[in-house]
Amino acid sequence: MPSPQAAIQPSDTEWLARLCLARTTHVGPVTYHSLMRRFGSAAAALEALPHMAMRAGAKQKFVPCLEPDARREWDATKKMGGHMVFFGTPAYPTLLANIPDAPPVLSVLGQPALLLKKAVGLVGARNASLNGKKMAHVLATGLGQAGFVVASGLARGIDAAAHDASLGTGTVAAMAGGLDHLYPPEHEKLYARIAEAGAIISDMPLGTEPRAQLFPRRNRLIAGLSVGVVVVEAAAQSGSLITANYARDYGREVFAVPGSPLDPRCGGSNFLIKQGAQLVENVNDILDNLPKHGGLREPARTFDDEPMNVSDSDMTAAHAVIAENLGPSPVGIDELVQQCHLPAALVNAVLVELELAGRLQRLPGQMVCWVG
Repeated sequence: MPSPQAAIQPSDTEWLARLCLARTTHVGPVTYHSLMRRFGSAAAALEALPHMAMRAGAKQKFVPCLEPDARREWDATKKMGGHMVFFGTPAYPTLLANIPDAPPVLSVLGQPALLLKKAVGLVGARNASLNGKKMAHVLATGLGQAGFVVASGLARGIDAAAHDASLGTGTVAAMAGGLDHLYPPEHEKLYARIAEAGAIISDMPLGTEPRAQLFPRRNRLIAGLSVGVVVVEAAAQSGSLITANYARDYGREVFAVPGSPLDPRCGGSNFLIKQGAQLVENVNDILDNLPKHGGLREPARTFDDEPMNVSDSDMTAAHAVIAENLGPSPVGIDELVQQCHLPAALVNAVLVELELAGRLQRLPGQMVCWVG
């Protein structure tokens, strides 16, 4: 059966332009979607970027990703047997499309059709105990038997146990780097098995190494794909808590397996239960508390950024007001709108330009901070 993505080729001008826009420096997912709503096409957005960055005070000439570079990435992905799945196409996972920072494009190795099935995220400690890995295996097996795909991050410990248990029923592994950068290296055989029977996904370009700052971005893929996220053994500072926080922000259910207070590997998961996560002793504790008929809680509200006609002088004035209210400490966008007494759409337009100029950083939870 042909993939819904089969008709899209690198020769299709607009899709290639979308890949260029997604791969342009300082264009994150939120800014990508804002630009697409504002300009209607990636080609029009790419043409406008240099002027927007200059108006926001870019210190260097702004050069978008070039078409030959995007074409090389697309061709290389196809050569390794992968697929490019674009936001807004039938092959793109519906739940992931509903998050405010949905990836503009996913690189997929394996079975893209798995991305359209119901998924539950299962994550936890890398240095997991034997019982923790056994619990992850039991839960992943039960979820698979109930018809769910299991999503995780291909890490050591809990992630590996979850993938291994769900290979026969469907598993998705989210990567922090590009598809061609396996991490950790010892999971080469597991990576190959998932690529054959499951799906490996990344929203980073080929050649991207899995740096520490990219793992939260990977974690939000797991949360965004899933109707719920289960945490098994997570320390107080575990990255699994980032996945759980993303899930909560996206309106997804959060579950945690309790552990001994004397085991530091369980400090984070026990904390989640204190904060309202569903306590899990067996797979039915998950299945009985997942939303019925696809219904989900409302995700954290995002502010309005509908297209609006604004003169250059108004934009310049808005830049000055917003710059006065930004600093190195993160601030919520809703709070910024209130403090500046400006329309939300105008604030969003300015934030987009500041990000393009490299002067603004977006953070999880609709937060931003000044960086230059």
